[in-house]
Amino acid sequence: QDGLKQCLAEFRQQLSWVERLDVTLGPVADPVSQNASASDAVDPENDFQREMSFYRQAQAAVLEALPRLRKLQVPTRRPDDYFAEMAKSDQQMQKIRQKLKSKQEAMERSEKAKQLRAMRKYGKKVQVEVLQRRQKEKKNMLNAVKKYQKGLSDKLDFLDEEQTSSQGNKKGSASQRTKKGPNAKRRYKNQKFGFGGKKKGSKWNTKESFNDVSSFQSKVAHNKGPGKGGRGGKGGKKALNKRPGKRARQKMKNRAR
Repeated sequence: QDGLKQCLAEFRQQLSWVERLDVTLGPVADPVSQNASASDAVDPENDFQREMSFYRQAQAAVLEALPRLRKLQVPTRRPDDYFAEMAKSDQQMQKIRQKLKSKQEAMERSEKAKQLRAMRKYGKKVQVEVLQRRQKEKKNMLNAVKKYQKGLSDKLDFLDEEQTSSQGNKKGSASQRTKKGPNAKRRYKNQKFGFGGKKKGSKWNTKESFNDVSSFQSKVAHNKGPGKGGRGGKGGKKALNKRPGKRARQKMKNRAR
């Protein structure tokens, strides 16, 4: 104790309070109980009580020191245009910013990877469910066919289901084809050679074609043209004078006998 007092006397300087700004006080009174908590009542193992005792002691020192500083005309508020240099340099802040940015990018990449894994897992699950459903339908259809072959059942519902499913697939493919339109090869040929003109309804009659009788031929209309019994046709003289064939003559002989 004597040595501590001697050391205290050595570094103690007789200066005014404004140069020292030392305040020694106990904790401020508790606003709830209106009593100052004793130092022995604070449990040092309890972090909350210990920090609260420090806070109240600092609060009491501020309440004591501020009025004394105002009496001595010492400014205690920072002006609005006060500029204080940061403790860390700009290079250090840039390094910190780059590090934070790299951490954020790594978190985003990991989140995207998680989402991709989840999507792949869900896709595999859906694929497995579809395969299982198809296998179940195939098994049911085979069982129904076996029952029908053995005579245990006379129902052919599985054929109707198969036909409806095939028709649905055909309709779906047809609708897809109509939605897709012509392929690239067909479009290129249409662009190069054209569409070939109108085809549907090209042979329909109109009022002008119905009234036009310039191409009418009466001989052809009344079976008097060539090939219909005329002189040079198949039914003319040559056709009458033509000798029958060998097989025809044999038939005639058999009939005569």
